[in-house]
Amino acid sequence: MSKRGRPHALALGILLGVALVVVAWGVLRFALPGFTGVAELPPPRQLPPPARAARADFVGTERCEKCHAEQFAAWSRSTHGRAGGSPSRDVVIAAFNNKTIHFRNAVVTPRASGNAYEFVVQQNGEDATRIRVDGVIGGGHMEGGGTQGFVTRRADGTWRFLPFDWSRQGQFWFCNTATRAAKGWVPITPALRLEDCGDWPPARVLGDLPRYSNCQGCHASQLTVELDTAAHRYDTRFTSLSINCESCHGPARRHLELAERGTLGGSADIGFAPLGALGKDASLGVCYQCHAMKDQLRSGYLAGDSLSEYYSLKLPLLGDAALHPDGRVRTFAYQEAHQFSDCYLNGGMTCTSCHDPHSQRYRDVKGAPLIGRFDDRQCTSCHAAKEDRVEAHSHHAPASAGSRCTACHMPYLREPETGTGAVRYSRSDHSIAIPRPLADSALGVVGACAGCHPAKGTRELERQVRAWWGEIKPVMRVVAGQMAWTPRMPLSAAAPLLLGESADTAGDRHAFARFAGVSRLLETYARPDEVLADPAARGRMEALARHPDDDVRAAALATLHLTQGSEAGTRRLLARALREAGAHDASLRARWSLVLGYMGDRYAAAGDATAALIAYRRALEVTPANARVLLSLANAERDAGDPRAAIATYRRSLAIDARQPIALVNLGIALGVAGDTAAAIDALTRASSLDPGEPLAPFNLANIHLARGELDLALGQYGRAATLDPGIAVTHFRLARVWLLKKDYPAALRALRSGLMFDSSDVPAREAAAELSKLLQSRRR
Repeated sequence: MSKRGRPHALALGILLGVALVVVAWGVLRFALPGFTGVAELPPPRQLPPPARAARADFVGTERCEKCHAEQFAAWSRSTHGRAGGSPSRDVVIAAFNNKTIHFRNAVVTPRASGNAYEFVVQQNGEDATRIRVDGVIGGGHMEGGGTQGFVTRRADGTWRFLPFDWSRQGQFWFCNTATRAAKGWVPITPALRLEDCGDWPPARVLGDLPRYSNCQGCHASQLTVELDTAAHRYDTRFTSLSINCESCHGPARRHLELAERGTLGGSADIGFAPLGALGKDASLGVCYQCHAMKDQLRSGYLAGDSLSEYYSLKLPLLGDAALHPDGRVRTFAYQEAHQFSDCYLNGGMTCTSCHDPHSQRYRDVKGAPLIGRFDDRQCTSCHAAKEDRVEAHSHHAPASAGSRCTACHMPYLREPETGTGAVRYSRSDHSIAIPRPLADSALGVVGACAGCHPAKGTRELERQVRAWWGEIKPVMRVVAGQMAWTPRMPLSAAAPLLLGESADTAGDRHAFARFAGVSRLLETYARPDEVLADPAARGRMEALARHPDDDVRAAALATLHLTQGSEAGTRRLLARALREAGAHDASLRARWSLVLGYMGDRYAAAGDATAALIAYRRALEVTPANARVLLSLANAERDAGDPRAAIATYRRSLAIDARQPIALVNLGIALGVAGDTAAAIDALTRASSLDPGEPLAPFNLANIHLARGELDLALGQYGRAATLDPGIAVTHFRLARVWLLKKDYPAALRALRSGLMFDSSDVPAREAAAELSKLLQSRRR
């Protein structure tokens, strides 16, 4: 190199060195300890993918009939086609015959005139209330227990379920008491109070609205519900209350355009995904839109979009644990137990292997129609060897019910949360299990043998099973470990059972069971910033943090993040996982954050604000712009006694999503605690304007007026809150307090009694009601 060239080479070397440092920093700044001694997690690299389906792209089932008359005819007679609708004689099977339904404290009269159906509710001698039936849900079609329910459209734009359900098999009215009297589904009798029914007053919403108890988007086609901030009400939209063609196929506008242009036959492109060509998981996903429990990751799902980008099917196993370790229903679930079956895990069985998608009738794996639900060819079309000598395999007479494949492997099991059985409601066991009397009994499951032979003891049934079939095929290790685990085990003993061994590749293919194990360990042994004490457990969790399934990987990462998220080494691991997520970045983050948010909710419910704060803040490291997590964090900050921090966090949440009346309510509460009453009133007033149907806004405004001694204003706001949601007992108790201050003792007693109907456990309210009753009786004397 010449002397003249050396300065240029030196400059070039310096520039290259600087460039390398910049590149290295860009890569390593999220993987090396920072100034605080911990690594920084990389921000989201991608937004959630845009919606693939738009409401304008749906054309309606009627447009399908012209070209697909045979399929349309089958669908119109099917349970999907008759799943609900507007009230009419063709749809309603319940007894709207003017015969009264008697509660202990109310009389309800179901009546109809033409296609106008209503319930007339007469309660405690008060004026009768007429509730119009605007929609019918279900048609009592299911063999294991068919029911029909009803929804009414509220002034706030929501459609709410009514507490009066009809049992087709029992031919009686019943209601769900699970959230009040804790007895599940019970027939309505004069011993039952109206307030024992969880849907009284109507609160459960049609559509996926996290603010309220809801049925998600399953009981209608193309169902969405969101707050319309311009109209100050909810916008509930659906095509029909039946399950239409586009609920499965997705939006058909482009398909219709191709058909009208005559170009369908000349191309593989038919305008939407051909469902018959889907792989087994994608095929199951079409049905799991409704036939599975799911946790929402983002709002706005419409059929034809990617279900996994909007929902997780495994996250419901966290907390609720809807399924037993082997997939049988533990609380309340649907058909996701299919993914615990050998037919799915070791084969290609999908829903349509047995169910015709248009008629919902039964068929064999080749598509040939079958006589009914108990036709053995559902199974023998795959398991042909069992068809030759049925009795040798079943040990029951060939023509008997006990010889049917489904009798032993898909028995009807009662959904535990539906109660003791007074209202018939059972569903076929889609885990397709082998009868194991002892193991079934240990889980609390009435298995196939016990279901048919209830007089025989469990051990006797087990001996008979062993005598007939010898050593029964063992369950997978990933399941067996969880069945052997108990919450009292130390972590060192529990971890191998819940997390499995790295060599258990078959268990890792069973993503549902693997997720269940990780979630049980997280809930039982994990604590914020308390490193998992067992090194083997940590190592296995780190291995599962690289699992190919997004849910399993997210649960493992969330566990490490929660327990040792302040350690530099762990944070490098977390940062690497996010850098390597690629196209799964948004999906992984949504699940990871949701798991941490759930743990925060769990700690908050237990009164552990410190732990809740850590969990929520870790969730925000993963999804910084998550308005829901920010709202939860603000609530935890308020509960921890830091209203100033809470106010700032509420405002951050509202800056991301202004359509949060409940965030404005909580902001108002925090401002009031901080002493800024004027700002509190402004926030609560804005909440009430944004959603006039939100009862907590006037309730908290009333609290401010009461504290100021403005009794008439307090009465007005408490009264409004009680009208919007009579089920909030504390509203009635506060009303009673105002009436006491105004010395209107009869009104105070009425308010106390109204509140006690919904919460009889409030001791001060009971004592006050008793004293007032004595006082008024003495005055009458």
